[in-house]
Amino acid sequence: MELILLQKVTNLGNLGDKVSVKPGYGRNFLVPQGKAVPATAANVAEFEAKRAEYEAKAKAQLDGASARLAQLEGASVTVTANASTEGKLYGSVGPRDIAEAFTAAGLPLEKSEVVMGEGPIRHVGEFDVLVHLHADVETTVKVVVVPEA
Repeated sequence: MELILLQKVTNLGNLGDKVSVKPGYGRNFLVPQGKAVPATAANVAEFEAKRAEYEAKAKAQLDGASARLAQLEGASVTVTANASTEGKLYGSVGPRDIAEAFTAAGLPLEKSEVVMGEGPIRHVGEFDVLVHLHADVETTVKVVVVPEA
């Protein structure tokens, strides 16, 4: 399936690139999310006519993500969780808990922006968590998990 990307997509391409992807990925994710359009002659002409508009929108998104990066750089948040005396959590701390803690601290963060490659946190301690704000912007934040008193 041939598509034209309307924004930068990680591991796929940049704005305006003509890419070939599997039909399910294009039909079920890229097109509904507004990240791409089918590469028909009409869509190619329309894209070229609106290219400056798409580039301005992409630059605005990147600038917004960079501004948020400056706020999140070196940020830390403390999450309290029910834990045993050995430090093992009854349950876990996942992306939703981390995003809610940062939002409560005044740093808005979406659940989808928190990347936990090794799965949820299941022990008390201090952890570094990757935050993916944009295809080009990511940072590491500190999450401290403490037991409830």
